Amino acid sequence: MSTSENTVADGRENQSKITINNLDFFYGETRALKSVSLDIPDRRVTGVIGPSGCGKSTLLRVLNRIYEEYPRQRATGDVRLDGADILGPDVNLGRLRSRVGMVFQAASVFPMSIYDNAVFGARVCETLSHAEADERVEALLTRAALWAEVKDRLSEPASGLSGGQQQRLCIARALGTAPEVLLLDEPAGALDPANAEAVEALIIDLKQRLAIVLVTHNMQQAARCADQVAFFYLGEMVEVGSTAQIFQAPLQLRTQNYLAGKFG
Repeated sequence: MSTSENTVADGRENQSKITINNLDFFYGETRALKSVSLDIPDRRVTGVIGPSGCGKSTLLRVLNRIYEEYPRQRATGDVRLDGADILGPDVNLGRLRSRVGMVFQAASVFPMSIYDNAVFGARVCETLSHAEADERVEALLTRAALWAEVKDRLSEPASGLSGGQQQRLCIARALGTAPEVLLLDEPAGALDPANAEAVEALIIDLKQRLAIVLVTHNMQQAARCADQVAFFYLGEMVEVGSTAQIFQAPLQLRTQNYLAGKFG
């Protein structure tokens, strides 16, 4: 599936934000992604499911080229953001990563205050006055559904927050660069049900403004949050379709077996 337009769960067509064609990825000589083609629609959640080690997180690492920070890793193929090549040698990686933000499974708050964590991404991209920074912190924490919980604790260390609050703070920090795409790698994987629910509600709210790619092992979470779902297995994208189609009428036997719990 690689088209300029995608029809997703609600039947509306959305222009692709990212188009991926014939993507291969290598850790040294090991081919971790194999001829992957996938469109990521704008203002929708694309869920990526599959067993451990199937290439889900690797796909995210390609989309903002974070793999460049590690030796002997490389991607080949064609990946475009708004039609522009992001794998070429002349791409400004700082600018790419501000447009394509990423949040990991383990909440990685910085050893600083809640306030400074929230505004960190914005300060990387802009010079803010104190008043502007105050406004930005409130706006970002509000978008991350965290302001009401921490507005009287902004000077406290971020490490004192609960796990779910820390994860939402990481999302607020990522939003500080005004990303157009948000990559979420198991964002609720380490959270209790109440905090996971809060993160899911945040995902559904954020998709009104940007494209989201959600890697998850939780089938129920994918069903609740995603508009389209891609199933990966052994580095291949086996099948992609609307969430309803993938969970109710998967076309491929491997997808059917995975969803039935026969492996993974």
